[in-house]
Amino acid sequence: MHMGIGRVTELILQDGRRAARISCPAELIPAPGQYALASDDSRAPLPVSLSVTDSAPGGFIALPIPDHWMPGLEISLRGPLGNGFKLPASARKIALVASEVLPSRLRGLIRPALSQGAAVVFVSDSLVENLSDEVEAQPLSALNEIMEWADYAAFDAPREAVPGLRERLGKLNQASAWKEAEVFIQTPVPCGGIAECGVCAVVTKSGWKMACKDGPVFALGEL
Repeated sequence: MHMGIGRVTELILQDGRRAARISCPAELIPAPGQYALASDDSRAPLPVSLSVTDSAPGGFIALPIPDHWMPGLEISLRGPLGNGFKLPASARKIALVASEVLPSRLRGLIRPALSQGAAVVFVSDSLVENLSDEVEAQPLSALNEIMEWADYAAFDAPREAVPGLRERLGKLNQASAWKEAEVFIQTPVPCGGIAECGVCAVVTKSGWKMACKDGPVFALGEL
């Protein structure tokens, strides 16, 4: 974990959401699934948790961002924080599944997946813009069929949706596939692993864990 200064260099719309291109030192750039905490001069009581959606020259693209952020804004960054996705080098059929309305957090896996020669399917009922021609898009209604096909799946889901996700996949009898499935759990991470405040607590098979430092990405079979 490092601390340093970043700068908002550009505002963009990504999948219908307001995102920012942020320039910063290389050691502050989160990997897919990790996050960084950002503070500006607005005197907000809590820092903003930034999820990386893609790499960018000299920095990264992140969301969600505060409404008052504009190009040129200098921000204090702490990161990268948490555990991100661990894309298996052997995976050749990869499903990226966004169960809610914010699919962008899974975008960062597309480039490394394609670079290792994998076929990639993006599964979401939300608009996913500017996908590579090499990436297939499917609705969530096709999830059962896609999970039969995939040898690795990355999910993005709210904490409260995880039990339902496990139940749905359990009905597919995909125990072997679960070993190669991970979930980004959407939950507030205000302290960034410092205070252990419990706001981001997640129930796992080995007991309570904190998404801010043990996650926010967990192996699905662990939950």
